[in-house]
Amino acid sequence: MYNFDQIIDRRNTSCVKYDNLVNVFGSTDILPMWVADMDFQVAPEILDAARECCEKGVFGYTFRSDKAKQAFADWVARRHGWQVDTRWLLSSPGIVTALALGVRVYTEEHDKVMIFTPVYPPFYAVVKDNNRELVCSTLNVENGHYQINWEDVEKKLKNGVKLLIISNSHNPVGRVWTKEELTRIGALCLQYGVTILSDEIHSDLALFGHKHVVMASLSPEIAAITVTMMAPSKTFNIAGMMNSVVVISNPELRRPFEKELLCLHLDLGNIFGHVTLEAAYKHGDAWLDEMVRYLEKNILFTDQFLREELPSIKMILPEGSFLLWLDFRATGLSHEKIQEKLLHEAKLGLNSGTDFGPEGEGFFRMNIGCPLETVKEGLERLKKAFK
Repeated sequence: MYNFDQIIDRRNTSCVKYDNLVNVFGSTDILPMWVADMDFQVAPEILDAARECCEKGVFGYTFRSDKAKQAFADWVARRHGWQVDTRWLLSSPGIVTALALGVRVYTEEHDKVMIFTPVYPPFYAVVKDNNRELVCSTLNVENGHYQINWEDVEKKLKNGVKLLIISNSHNPVGRVWTKEELTRIGALCLQYGVTILSDEIHSDLALFGHKHVVMASLSPEIAAITVTMMAPSKTFNIAGMMNSVVVISNPELRRPFEKELLCLHLDLGNIFGHVTLEAAYKHGDAWLDEMVRYLEKNILFTDQFLREELPSIKMILPEGSFLLWLDFRATGLSHEKIQEKLLHEAKLGLNSGTDFGPEGEGFFRMNIGCPLETVKEGLERLKKAFK
């Protein structure tokens, strides 16, 4: 029904992924498969909503309407079985902004904030840049599957951690945390008085039968210590609209967060962000379902290609999202040498695993949220450099 094979030329649009290659990789002749947005055209209903807004020709101050809030509430009820009151919803320009606000609101300088590593680089930044103490719990890899080190987690939580930031689903390793895992995390945070910031931006992109579980849906008690952050940006490829949703059921947590939003004048958002959010959550089901099936096809193609053509490069099969965590360690090359070959021989732009923490040594992140032909070209470039 939708054409995910369509090649769209995104160059010369001030696009970070394509037009910032010189600053990131030092060259323009790179196939970019790095920054986490997709190369697919958005759902027709989103385009129609943006066109209708554009044609009015007036772009004044706007706010998130009650209809848009209800569209989000209906979406999470329909897709995740999570019942929310629209009075719990706050706005933020993006998830990273919301994470930084959460760190500032729920901790003081030098307080301990915990993350699971390797993880999305801004998790480190929002802690360190706000002069908090970073506490890392490294995920264990068992048979190509990342697991939480429960003994380490409890030891660190009870040693004065005030805030836990969790990536659910986890970027970059592709874990969709199970209900049992999340319940155990929630129980430990309740036990030790730890507030949870749950980044659930990839929540709608569970793959291969895995089911996303909203942390705050587990129990009223866990909801009361959880700030949930979601957005249509990854799901519907509208990251440039700068519009995300913060859900806080506990008024004792919601009031200070909202105060900080208002203090920094971050609450209004932009007109196109609001209309596309509403359209996506009202009408995006069919497009999303088909797009996820397309992602699964890309992932399975990549897995087979690597097994047959490049067995020294291992792929951690993702349970969610369009990001692959590739393990180059069996090549026997240093991380620096791998990166050199990627840039100068493969002419391929991937995210360095060390950007996600020291545990990413020998790993690189590949974005396969693009037409299959682009995936094929990227893999052939890998083959040329590493065969």
